[in-house]
Amino acid sequence: MRRRLLAAAAVAVVAVPALIDTVPATADRAHPSVVSDDPVDWTPHVLDGTVWSLALVGDTVVVGGAFTKVADSSRRQTYERKNIFAFGLNDGAIRAFAPQVDGAVYSLAAGPDHSVYMGGAFKTVNGAQQRGLARMSLRDNTRYGSFNARVNWGDIRALVSRGERLYAGGTFSAVNGVQRLGLVRLNGETGSVDQSFDARLTGPGLKRVRVEHFDVSPDGNRLIAVGAFLRSNGADRTQIAQFDVGGSGAGLVNWYTDAFKPTCMKGFDTYLRQVKFSPDGSYVVVAATGRASSAQKLCDSAARFEVRATGRLNPTWVQRTGGDSLYAVAITGPAVYLGGHQRWFDNPYGTDGNGPGPGAVSRPGIGAVSPSTGKALEWNPTRSRGVGVRTFLVTPDGLLVGSDTDQLGREFHGRIGLFPLR
Repeated sequence: MRRRLLAAAAVAVVAVPALIDTVPATADRAHPSVVSDDPVDWTPHVLDGTVWSLALVGDTVVVGGAFTKVADSSRRQTYERKNIFAFGLNDGAIRAFAPQVDGAVYSLAAGPDHSVYMGGAFKTVNGAQQRGLARMSLRDNTRYGSFNARVNWGDIRALVSRGERLYAGGTFSAVNGVQRLGLVRLNGETGSVDQSFDARLTGPGLKRVRVEHFDVSPDGNRLIAVGAFLRSNGADRTQIAQFDVGGSGAGLVNWYTDAFKPTCMKGFDTYLRQVKFSPDGSYVVVAATGRASSAQKLCDSAARFEVRATGRLNPTWVQRTGGDSLYAVAITGPAVYLGGHQRWFDNPYGTDGNGPGPGAVSRPGIGAVSPSTGKALEWNPTRSRGVGVRTFLVTPDGLLVGSDTDQLGREFHGRIGLFPLR
């Protein structure tokens, strides 16, 4: 139990202060050490549904998902907050930010001038038609009417903001009437589609193409996407592809793997769920589901791939759970944090029905592995497993977790928790 005695940790809703803007981060921050396994006591609670996304704007944490109620850290005051709200990073105080969003918010990205981009399955924002994408002011809840991006159908599942560019991935096939299958680059001010950027993703035999998740390297020059696709610009790219985005277009890089070609349980058009760059941009880690135990396949696993290599790659290491899904990953340098509804790590020979295999270690719902070996670290705070962790957010002083359950680090934490640096 970790307490912080701050006068600012009041139960009243407070307005967002006028803070100095920060450049939106695209990759996880580096930490000097592994975070504590004892979460702070002053974060608020989401009382229902699921937290799908987190973003940091100044000292304000924006939370997106599918929920209706939140409470202060003491659970003495409850507030109506549908699918999005915000709180102070340093004190947990719930902000007045409460836009009206009629659908789930799956993705968030910090924007300029104390704004946040949000993506999801919504169709209206503050009563105005704005399907799938919007930019909101944290100062006064208003929607930026000048940002006029709309998807034709489906949803937005991932967002990354880089200067004047906003990248978006999801299940759509067009934005503002411009055909783009699953991945698009927009002008961050106007929402107009960047005509020069087209990943040309296709999925012969799949019901639809979608980008489940993507990340942009710290220097802004590379983008790696994962999802339901099989080809890019006519080249074989099964579930994962890397692009050079330093220039005007989306240049497919001579970097690929056959590791995700083997199928998992029938019915998965893609079993990859998240991909993240390391803070130095030298490697990525992919988190996967699949509902299949295997010491050979990458179902229900996390895998590291080197970014600067070329040609066909095999993973540097694989962390296998033995049949439980991983959904979220964060990389800080000393650790790779993984979240899902897993019961074990280091479990290549275990199975979902028969329990752990030799060498398996208990890591219910959350854990950390070595960046160099992929083996489980001692960090083991535990959480109630539920469906799983859906998002991590690395802050300068810790690691935020968003999920669908209310036990984290053996304490009550309603769908949000913060592990501080030691």
